[in-house]
Amino acid sequence: MSNLYSSVENLRKEYRDIFSQSVEEIIKKVEALRPEKFEGDIFDEYPKESIGRRWQADVLDMLENDVSKEVYRKFQEILAYRNKFHCAGCATCCNLACSEFSPEELKLKAENGDNFAKQFVSIFIPYESKEEARKIYPEYIQMLEENKEDNVYFYHCPKLTEDKRCSDYENRPQICRDFPDNPLSILPKSCGYKKWKEEIEPVTLMLHSMIEIVQYYKENICKYFQD
Repeated sequence: MSNLYSSVENLRKEYRDIFSQSVEEIIKKVEALRPEKFEGDIFDEYPKESIGRRWQADVLDMLENDVSKEVYRKFQEILAYRNKFHCAGCATCCNLACSEFSPEELKLKAENGDNFAKQFVSIFIPYESKEEARKIYPEYIQMLEENKEDNVYFYHCPKLTEDKRCSDYENRPQICRDFPDNPLSILPKSCGYKKWKEEIEPVTLMLHSMIEIVQYYKENICKYFQD
């Protein structure tokens, strides 16, 4: 349990460090676009057609067509690299699927057209209690409890056989075929994709930090372009 908890804590610390580095990188890009001898902050409000407003427009264009596209491209590379690894058949992902949404919430999302929710509710069913889920991955459940992560719901696939094989493998939904599609998922040591996650984790953290920072800049600049 201590190893799993330490891994999560180290991940959080690493993300904080990478986030700070990403902030500095974005600031450099923003400042590189600053008009010569122009004073002012990128988040200040400027009159329409002013130099400051044009600077903000240039920054938004850079964030959208430079940073965001590069982040997307690197994420695609990460997912493509996953194909070099293979499922080890531990069946943890089948026996312990986690979601921040309750069964009722997932059903509602599915009814409203959410494709992921549709696939999820078509295959996974909820455990009757957390104690049932604890039998599958006790270290993970304990870690969630110690971090006060209460809004997590646990599900399992009823099509899993006793020898940990899918009884309807050829018809499994896309979410099963794509797993794991989140490089920051907590994977057990037995998972065949564990090494993939460990290798690409630093880059993934950097990309996630870039997404957060870009969103912050866009939210605080776009508001001046809404009138």
